[in-house]
Amino acid sequence: MRILPKLHMKKSLSLAVLLLIAITSQAHEGMWLLNKIKQVNEAEMRELGFKLTAEDIYSINQASMKDAVARLGGGFCTGELVSSEGLMLTNHHCGYDAIQGFSSVEHDYLTDGFWAMTRDQELVVPGLYVSFLDRIEDVTGKVMAELNDGMSEEEREAKIGELARTLVQEATGDDPNKSANFKTMFEGNEFYLFIYTDYRDVRLVGAPPES
Repeated sequence: MRILPKLHMKKSLSLAVLLLIAITSQAHEGMWLLNKIKQVNEAEMRELGFKLTAEDIYSINQASMKDAVARLGGGFCTGELVSSEGLMLTNHHCGYDAIQGFSSVEHDYLTDGFWAMTRDQELVVPGLYVSFLDRIEDVTGKVMAELNDGMSEEEREAKIGELARTLVQEATGDDPNKSANFKTMFEGNEFYLFIYTDYRDVRLVGAPPES
């Protein structure tokens, strides 16, 4: 798939390295917050032989690995940028609906595959968008400041929901190309905003044949 307008990376990133990050070690299962890697995970990662720094993985001031990993739609799949022209790889099942939608009796792309030889042959996927993470904000302090021990569980949840909507609106404003997700973590003791830039011109460039 290709994302337009093209995205410029300040430095190249190896797909092999990206794939390594996606592998979960049996001894270190669980989700790692990217903005916490330096203070929580970096030292142990280095002891295990990892060469990259926390800034190489997640940075809001320079190009980092987070800038090469895309979230498809609302997060049903991910993809990886492999060129400065916006070329992105994803799993076949992630693009299945798009491939099926473009297929016909005359052009059975699911069975025979599809390859665009020129930009004009690329197929715009209607309704599909991809998102790249801009930053993660710890909003725990803002949320906790509005909660108190006298609240019932229902009141607490209602207040958190209200704050979530406000924080998302503040983070995205009226920009149609921005989105944000409010996440409750660590059994309701910490709260984070994940802020994204969305790209809506997504095109099918190639799909391998079934055989």
